[in-house]
This record gives sequence, structure tokens and C-alpha cells, in this order.
Amino acid sequence: MTSVMWFRRDLRTADNPALLAALSDGPTLPLFVLDPALWEPSGLPRRSYLVDSLRALRRDVPVSVLRGDPVRQVVLAAQEVGATSVHVAADYGPYGRRRDEAVEEALRDAGIELVRTGSPYAVAPDRVVNGSDQPYKVFTPFSKAWAAHGWRDPAGALPGDARWRHLKDTVDLPDVDLPDGIDLPEAGESAATDAWHEFLDKLADYDDARDKPGVAGTSRMSHHLKYGEIHPRTILADLAGRQGKGAATYRNEIAWREFYADVLFQRPDSARDYLRTEFATMQYDDPGPDLDAWKDGRTGFPIVDAGMRQLRSIGWMHNRVRMITASFLVKDLHVEWQHGARHFLQWLVDGDLASNNHGWQWTAGSGTDAAPYFRVFNPTSQGRKFDPSAAYVKQWVPELADVDDPHEPSSEDRKKVGYPEPVVDHKAERQEALDRYAAIKG
Repeated sequence: MTSVMWFRRDLRTADNPALLAALSDGPTLPLFVLDPALWEPSGLPRRSYLVDSLRALRRDVPVSVLRGDPVRQVVLAAQEVGATSVHVAADYGPYGRRRDEAVEEALRDAGIELVRTGSPYAVAPDRVVNGSDQPYKVFTPFSKAWAAHGWRDPAGALPGDARWRHLKDTVDLPDVDLPDGIDLPEAGESAATDAWHEFLDKLADYDDARDKPGVAGTSRMSHHLKYGEIHPRTILADLAGRQGKGAATYRNEIAWREFYADVLFQRPDSARDYLRTEFATMQYDDPGPDLDAWKDGRTGFPIVDAGMRQLRSIGWMHNRVRMITASFLVKDLHVEWQHGARHFLQWLVDGDLASNNHGWQWTAGSGTDAAPYFRVFNPTSQGRKFDPSAAYVKQWVPELADVDDPHEPSSEDRKKVGYPEPVVDHKAERQEALDRYAAIKG
């Protein structure tokens, strides 16, 4: 029998149960479909990284590439090679679920089976439930139940006797022209494996270093996980048996990723709308010049501007700074979180719908945290606390490298180096945010 392996968010050969299942059926057509519904909304960094990741995968697997509606293209590809089955890792995102149901129906009409094996998660959404068989709405009890549920061991490596099929006509992978000055990380399974092993040497310091944007204390694995160049199951297997806060904290970060995927699965509307619907009635300001200043890293608040410039330079932003910049947009500028989430997805190479948008909702107060709206980050004190030497600010806002206080430069220093005055008074806007929250609670 011949099968098709339809790659999506699993661009790797190792620990890929769907690929192994396809190969067990017989000669396999490895297939990727450039879906306009996903390609067009993606920012240039994600498009570029995806192409690079596919090129890396092609060094090990002869992936045929088609462009168009998967409902049509997957069926035609399967029919061309005489496949009786199409194998995938299950997709739990709002669009992916709808797409796969439509593809499954079209394949069934053609006498072909869609086989789902595994997912992009250690524990698939909808598997972790409470004692009443209901999904968790708060992270801490979810994380405990998630850990108790456990996960499978990593699947094996690509067999050496794999037999491949090819399509007669495929499309070339497109070249993506990135804006000047943006430098993306290396893509591919080998890069992911190397990055993970390098981070393991620093794991012991992770619990403390992860909140310091001025040091290389994070794993930088988010883009590799986004495209499935490594599976979280592989990461968790390497963490098993390791003691200390670093390993426990990193395992918790994987749990956060899977929690947000579960929340989005349960509430697909929350990708765009408020998880806690009462926040839709809050008073917000229309986007204006201050939103543009935020996007461009010209707010006059150094830690905020450093983060926004880092985003535009490397397609990534430190997680602590993601929270600071998000809080500033929603609670200092009073702009709805969706504007910030869209901007992040345009520039983040690791832009993941569930993690990004629910991270924004968490900061905005409308998400899964019990009482987060009172948490209004002071950008200046956050900078001093987490970037005490101002190394991060100096790197990304270099005009402040030589001023007396990079976290709160004087008006004289601002004029001298061409750095703007703060666009708002944080103390006043914090109170305004709390007043607006009180109005909807009242």
C-alpha cells in the first residue's frame, strides 16, 4: 500500500509518530501544502522561517510541495500516487480542525482514509479534565493534572529503509524578502536539536536567569516548537530525572504552552474575542499615534522600546518584556489587546495563536488569571528589576548607552541623544486603567 504523510506543524524526522505510521503502510509521499488561508495572514518572518524549515527537512525527506486549498490538493496528491491513507498529526487549532474535517470528508468520498496520529503537544487538548470531567480554566490545577496524566516516550527515529514516492509536478518553495535589518534564527530539526542540547548545559540557572532579558538565560526553543522541529515530548524526556528549580520551571513553561492550547480548543472564539466577555464592555481608546509609537519603539519608556525594537530586529522578544510591552499597550495606552496581538503575530517568528493571544489576554486581564487587572506593570521599575545593568536597554536602544540612567533618562539626555519624552504619565494612566476596570465591575 502507498500512503501520504501530510506535514504541517511537525517538520522533523525524529519522534514523529505520524511519519512512522505512514511509513509502516508502505512507500510514502511526503507532502506539504502551502495553504493561502495560513500563508497570507502570516507575517514575513514566519513565512521566511517556514520556507527555511521546509528546505532543512528536504535534506532528509523528499517533500513534495503544492499550493492551494488542502481540501483539493491533498486529495489530488493522494490519488496521483494511489494512496489508500493520508497520515497527519492532529491539529487542535480553530482553523486546523475545520480544515481537517473538510479534507477528511473529501478523502472519504475518494475512498481514502485520513489517519491522525499524535499532535504537536505532549498531552493533546481535551485530555486533561477535572473530577467533573470538565476542562480546567486556571493554570495551576491544570498543570498538576497535566503532570499526573503524563505522556508517551518519544517515538523512534526515521528508519533507514524508508521508501518515498514523488509527485510529477510540485511548486518551488517561494523566496521571502525580509525587511532590511531583520536577522532570523537558523531553522530546521538539526538547529533545534543543537539549540536544545546547548540550553541543557544552562538549565540549572534557568529559574533565575529566564526573567533577565539582558542575559542569554532562556532556551529560545519557541520557534522550533512552533514548527515541530522538535517535539515537547522529546524535551520532557530529557528533563525527566533532572532535579532542581531549572528543570521544574522549564517543565512548567511547557505546561503553559499546552494549557493555552487547551483553552483555545475549548473556546475557539477566544482567538479573537474576550475569554472573559465582560471586558468587551470596558472603555478603550481608539488606536492613534501612540500605537504607532509603541510599534516603532518610540514610547519614551526604555524597556518597552527595547522590546519592540528587538521584535522588529530578530522576530523574537524576551518573554518578560512581552508582558511589559503588552501591559503598557493595554493599561497605559488603553488600546485593546487584539491590536497588540496582531502586531506580535506579524513579527514573531514563533507566533503561535494559542500562546500569543492568550498571553495577551492574560496581561489584559480578560484571560485565565483570577484577578490580573490590578497587575499594571510599571515599565521603569520593571526595567530596573529585571535589567539592573541596563544591558538589554543599551543593546536595543543604543542611543541610551552612555546616558546617566538608561532606565529613566533626564530630559536633557533625551534631547542630547534624540530619544523621545514619555508618551504618557504612567502613574496617571495606571489609575485611569483601574478606574475603567472599576466601572465594569460596578
